[in-house]
Amino acid sequence: MKSTVMIKKEEVVRDWVVMDAEGKTFGRLLTDIAILLRGKHKPYYTPNVDCGDYVVVINADKIQVTGIKLDSKLYHSHSGYFGSTKSIKFGDLLEKNPSKLFKLGVRGMLPKTNLGKEMLKKLKIYAGSEHPHTAQVSRNEGSK
Repeated sequence: MKSTVMIKKEEVVRDWVVMDAEGKTFGRLLTDIAILLRGKHKPYYTPNVDCGDYVVVINADKIQVTGIKLDSKLYHSHSGYFGSTKSIKFGDLLEKNPSKLFKLGVRGMLPKTNLGKEMLKKLKIYAGSEHPHTAQVSRNEGSK
């Protein structure tokens, strides 16, 4: 009888994945990113170990959104003081800070623990097509 293999933190092999967000649907792209960050695409996935990859998202400001979410979906923030609730529309947040929009969406799909916070740190988001991680990405492509 075979036993389940539980990988240790030191044995995890991490890759760098570049995802181009241009023309892709926002929510579907976020689920793909969350799967890669969590490591569920790997055969040795272990729920209590961070075995995911680094994810670099480029062209984050060129995503597609279905329906009327650009004008109707709101993101709320609250500092804890009375009357301090602030709301911003999806479209305004996309123009002003697309990286915050992506991090808010992916954060909801990751575990709500310290492990989830560590996974979110491996997400790098850039509005344009240039990113400073070309050395890491090209190194991993050359080794395959």
